Amino acid sequence: MSCMLVGSTTKQMTDIQTKEDVTLLVNKFYDAVLIDELLAPFFKRLNFEVHLPKMIHFWSFVLLDEPGYTTNVTEKHDKMSLSMDLFNQWVNLFKQTVDELFVGEKAELAKQRAVVLGWTMGSKH
Repeated sequence: MSCMLVGSTTKQMTDIQTKEDVTLLVNKFYDAVLIDELLAPFFKRLNFEVHLPKMIHFWSFVLLDEPGYTTNVTEKHDKMSLSMDLFNQWVNLFKQTVDELFVGEKAELAKQRAVVLGWTMGSKH
């Protein structure tokens, strides 16, 4: 089991287990996206009050088997003019965020799914 430093204390890292964990992951990831010099220009125009709940629902569906997510993710991203390099940056930032917060089977699954999503969407552009 890994540990991460939080303030002046060490917190033992756990796997992604709850919707609260997914919410933390999504929020931290998009915080990072919005300060990334390559990705920020594409994401700053999003309404995050609308976008974040959708992303939390998507990742809860993927990682926690939460029912009800029916949106075609690839189709939603077709309108964005992102190159494969930008999708790779998205994937790398997502994996880095997962690694900073979690360790375990679901954390590995999150990273694997991000790689597949990035490749699938990036290969269409």
